[in-house]
Parts: sequence; C-alpha cells; structure tokens
Amino acid sequence: MSRYHSYINSAKEILKKYEGKEPFASFLKKYFSANKKYGSKDRKQIGHLCYCYFRMGKISIELPAEERILMGLFLCSVESNEILQQLKPEWNEKISLPINEKLVMLSIKDFIENIFPFNDELSDSIEKEAFIVSHLKQPDVFLRLRPGKEKAVEDKLKNAGINFEIISDSCFALPNSTKIDPVIELNKEAVVQDYNSQRTGELFQSAIRNLKSEISVWDCCAGSGGKSIMLYDLYPGISLTVSDKRETILINLGKRFKEAGIKNYKSIVADLPVETFNLKHPTFNLILADVPCTGSGTWGRTPEQLYYFEEEKVNEYASLQKKIVANVIPHLKPGGYLLYMTCSVFKKENEDIVEFIKQNFNLQLIKMEVLKGYDKRADTMFAVMLSLPKQQEKL
Repeated sequence: MSRYHSYINSAKEILKKYEGKEPFASFLKKYFSANKKYGSKDRKQIGHLCYCYFRMGKISIELPAEERILMGLFLCSVESNEILQQLKPEWNEKISLPINEKLVMLSIKDFIENIFPFNDELSDSIEKEAFIVSHLKQPDVFLRLRPGKEKAVEDKLKNAGINFEIISDSCFALPNSTKIDPVIELNKEAVVQDYNSQRTGELFQSAIRNLKSEISVWDCCAGSGGKSIMLYDLYPGISLTVSDKRETILINLGKRFKEAGIKNYKSIVADLPVETFNLKHPTFNLILADVPCTGSGTWGRTPEQLYYFEEEKVNEYASLQKKIVANVIPHLKPGGYLLYMTCSVFKKENEDIVEFIKQNFNLQLIKMEVLKGYDKRADTMFAVMLSLPKQQEKL
C-alpha cells in the first residue's frame, strides 16, 4: 500500500509547485526529467492523479489535497482502479455508478457551478450539464487521413495493434494515450486534428464551390497550419498565404508544410490586432480567421486551464478578436467569404463577435454553428461563414 500513498504524495508535491503559468503537460515533463527516480508506470499514475484533481474544478476545494485527488479519481473512473482498491475500496466497489449517483454518494452539491463556474457565459445552444460533465473524461485523439493514404494508415494501425474507431473515410479516433509517431508518418500520411476542427472543412467546401475565379486564401492566424493543410488537400490549386505574429511559429509551420508536401505558399509575420498589411486593394476571396481565444472548448484536454481560468479573460479575448477581424476584413474581395472560428464555448467570443462583424462591416451571415464535441469525446468549436456582397465593389 505504501506505493499508492507514494503516488498520492508525489501528486500533492507536484500540484503544490505548479502555478498554472505553463501547460501542465510541459511542467510535468520538466518535473519528471529533473526527478529520475520515477519509472514509466509511476509517471503515468502520478500524472493521471494530477489531472483528476484538476478535473474536479473547485468542487470541495476546502478539503485536503489527498482527499480531492481520490475524489477526482473516483469521479473520472468507470472501471476498477488499483489505487482506489487499496485506499478507498468502498468507492472502488461503486466505480461503475452514474455520475449523479457518485455525487450523492460523496455528498457533493452545486456540482455544475463548482466544476465550471462560468456557465452563464456559454453559447445558448450548448447543453450546460452535458458539456460540464464531459470535463471528467479525457477526449480522444483524432487523425485526419490525407488523400490516398487512408489504406496505408489503417493497415499500419492494425499491424501495430492500436485500437481505433473509424469515424469517417478520412477520420479515425484513438485513445488519448496512443503513441502515434512511431507508427505512421505524421503530416505526410495523416494529421493530428480534432474531429470538429476537421468538420470546418465542410464550410471551406461550401464557400469554394461558389467561387468561380482563382481561389486566393489567407489563413490569418495560421498557428501550426492544420486547417491550411486540410484546405490544400481539398483544393491543391489554391493560392495560399499564411500569417502569424510569431516568426518561430511560422518556422515550425514551414517544417510541417514540407512534411505535408506543400511548397507553394506565402508566409507573413503580422501582429493583426495592431497592424494591417500595406495592400492597396482587397486581395483574398477566402479568409480563415481561427482567432486566439480562451480555448474553453478544449479544457477537457487541459483541465488545468479551467482550474486557473479568470473570467475577465473572456472580455480580453473578445476585444482582441474584434481588432483582428477589423484588420483582416478590408482585405476580403467583394463576393468573398470570411470563415471565423474559435475553440471557445463563450457567447462573447462567438455569437457576439458575429453581431459585431455584421453591424460594422455589412457582411452577410451564411451559416453559423456550435460544433459540439462533448458528446463525442472531442473538442467543442464555433464556426461561422459570412460573405461580402459583390455590389460593394468600387467602380
């Protein structure tokens, strides 16, 4: 039993040192690198305990850390657990109970408010309880299979004995802990991309079908370039420009594009909230604005961000998003399309920004949707397609 107490004590020590200033996965990696005594199973068990603690949100925050760690492990588990079997056998016997019965058993009240205290900020179409309960489960990893590589990827996963679920012809779901790198050639054969991020491709296609001229695309907050690679796979002949405010990000994107076989593109460093391009005429007929946001639709993957989140950040991001769209829309050709996206669940970053765009730039709403992931072990995203009427073109 001392081994299990050791796991708990190590988790307590790590949680005490962590201050939420960097992704917990990075912090954990550094911690274990500096403390070589932990084996691979130890690292996995201790890390899982820490994540269970964060998934509790602020439930029973007054309790000692050890108690909250075990409560988190109980709430997040659906199968018998060796740690609970040793330290809380009466809980382990009830491990398969529905979450509501577990909460009653633990005398936990105000579950919704304590695990996600910002539920009044949610977009209207989100089912609050289902979304909030989903934070107790780690989302899956999703692969987008690149054209022509579907059979090769499927065969490699099967030969490696990796469990996966076929979501569609081009999308597989795998358990989160799956080691993919040794099995397939990432970016060349498949891209790690969340299910709902892949679904935004449906909006790409609806816009491009209506564009009859040469398709010029600006991925203005390109990040790692996942959506640009998806767009390239759908339409290899596009004229593609990518930008980000950090040159290091674009260097990494360039390496990823090289692995993906994308050679013809333009890359620009631009801090969009404070600057615009020096262009005399509108240049692009499709702009992808996957803007910086709270990331609240992905907190199931990074529950430490939910634990440390400060509500005023919602307004800060909304202000930033308005500045970005105000600086990119002038570069949209009449008849062109703006695809605005976030991985946020907050109305101020989603529907309220759409209203800002419509009122200030006279763009027309084509389609708007909250892409719900909480019932699919995926991220939740927001995506909206707007168009600039052709009659606005100057003679």
